[in-house]
Amino acid sequence: MTTIRQFTCDDLFKFNHVNLDPLTETYGLPFYMQYLAHWPEYFQVAESASGEIMGYIMGKAEGQGDQWHGHVTALTVAPEYRRLGLAGKLMSNLEEISEKKMCYFVDLFVRVSNKVAVEMYNKLGYSVYRRVLQYYSGDVDEDAFDMRKAMSRDVDKTSIIPLKHPVRPEELE
Repeated sequence: MTTIRQFTCDDLFKFNHVNLDPLTETYGLPFYMQYLAHWPEYFQVAESASGEIMGYIMGKAEGQGDQWHGHVTALTVAPEYRRLGLAGKLMSNLEEISEKKMCYFVDLFVRVSNKVAVEMYNKLGYSVYRRVLQYYSGDVDEDAFDMRKAMSRDVDKTSIIPLKHPVRPEELE
C-alpha cells in the first residue's frame, strides 16, 4: 500500500536513491528546506508500506494577476516504482492544491530529450506552451519545454495558448 503524505525534514535523509536518476534535478539541502518552509503543502512524498520513499513532488505557487500559477519544481519516482501511476497521483494532488489557491494554470519544465516524461505529461493534460533554449546546463546545454495545464479559473484557457517562438531563460517571467 502506498501513502501520499507531506514531505518532512526526516525525509531528506531517506530520498537519495530516488535522486539517482540522471534526469532528476538535484539541489542542495537549503533549497529543499526553503520549499519545505514556504510551500509545505506542495512538497509531498509517496511512501511504501515498509517506509521507503518511492517518489516525491516539490512545487510552489507564484506569479501575479492572471499569471498566478502552481509550479512543479521537481517530480521523480524511483525506477523500481515507475509505471504504477505514482507520478500521476502526485501531479493530481499538486493540481488540487493549485485549484484551492485559485491558480490559473500549473506549469513545469522538462528536458526536450525526456520523451517518456513529455508523453506522460501530455497524457495528464499538459501541452507545450513554449520552448526555452539552453535551459538545462551540462556538457551540452539542453532546451526545455515549458508545459502547462489550465486550471478551472482560466475559463478561456488563454494561459496555455502556445507561443510561436522559443525564449531564453533570462526572458522567463
